[in-house]
Amino acid sequence: MREAVTTACMARELFETNLIKLEVIGDEVNLQPDPFALVEAATELIRLGFQVLPYCTEDWVLCRRLMEVGCEVLMPWAAPIGTGQGPRNPAALKELRRRAPHIPLIVDAGIGLPSHACQVMEWGFDAVLLNTAVSRALDPVRMAGAFATAILAGHDAYRAGPMAVQQFAVPSTPEIGLPFSEGTDVGRQAFHQ
Repeated sequence: MREAVTTACMARELFETNLIKLEVIGDEVNLQPDPFALVEAATELIRLGFQVLPYCTEDWVLCRRLMEVGCEVLMPWAAPIGTGQGPRNPAALKELRRRAPHIPLIVDAGIGLPSHACQVMEWGFDAVLLNTAVSRALDPVRMAGAFATAILAGHDAYRAGPMAVQQFAVPSTPEIGLPFSEGTDVGRQAFHQ
């Protein structure tokens, strides 16, 4: 935690900005953030006048604590950094968006395909931070373009208000007002001709 605060202070002097992306890694295997040290570091940095953008998991309790200490933007992962797995816990990500409707949420890690980016944007996320998915593509420029298109499509879909998911089939065309209905004799005759 102390190293993160020191690095942030040096970066502020060098780049003359209070805006800092905060990563406090707690596990070197999956690069998962350390939730306890992350909240502690965010608290200290905010006290020092930084605007903190914390890299975190999608855990609601952690995210709530980060907001309570003053983080105005959250950067939850979709999956571990560099894996390209896409959203591993869609239910938790959607819940985070529902429970924190007014805070910008940027998906920060684990996105591998443009469809993953489109999906989180459809859920109402504000942005996607990419690196590995573009830099390791066979054609990075084309992949970056594909992501740009997917992100715009997902954002437009969210703003358009997707239909509610139904448990049972619902006819998409009402039968009222149709000239022929399969349920009538005339409808059956027309259908079988």
